[in-house]
Amino acid sequence: MDIFIHFGWRRHNVGRCIHSRLIMHRLPATVLGFLVLAIYILGSNRWVRNDGWYRSLQQPSWQPPDFIFGLIWPYNFIVLGIATFIITRNASAISVLIFLATFSISVVFALRWSYLFYHSHNLIGAAISLASAAVFTAPILLVTFNYSYKLGLALIPYQIWIAIAASLSYGYSRLN
Repeated sequence: MDIFIHFGWRRHNVGRCIHSRLIMHRLPATVLGFLVLAIYILGSNRWVRNDGWYRSLQQPSWQPPDFIFGLIWPYNFIVLGIATFIITRNASAISVLIFLATFSISVVFALRWSYLFYHSHNLIGAAISLASAAVFTAPILLVTFNYSYKLGLALIPYQIWIAIAASLSYGYSRLN
C-alpha cells in the first residue's frame, strides 16, 4: 500500500507541503546571504586610515591605478548580491549551503585581511588571509556556474580581482 494513501495524504498535498517548507527556508537563506554581503560592504573599509601609512609603502609594480578599485568593487558587490539572491532562491539546498558557507568564510578572511593590513600592519598575515579568501571564493564560483552559466561568467571578475588583490598583498609584504 502506498504510504501516502495509508496516512490519508494525497501525493499532490505532500508535494505542496514540501514545496512550501522549502520556500519558507529560502527566505532566511536569502536574508543571511544579504547580511553577509552587507557586513562585507560595510566592513571592507572599516580599518582603512588616511594617515599616510599606506601611501608610504613601496608598491608592487603590478599595482593598478586607484580608479580601478573604485570601478571593480561596486561591480563585485552588485554581482555578489545578484548571485546571492538567485542562488538562495533557486538552487538546491546543498548548493545554497555551500554557497553561503564559503561566502561567509571568504568574507571573514577578507575582513581579517583589512584589519591585519591597515590596522595591525601585519603584511604577511594579511597576504595569507587574502589568499585564503581567494581559495574560498572558488566554490562560490563553482556553485554559481553549476546553477547559471551566465551568472558564473559575471562572477569571474570577482574571482580574478581577489586573486590579484592577494598577489598585491603578498607583493606589499615582500617589498616592505
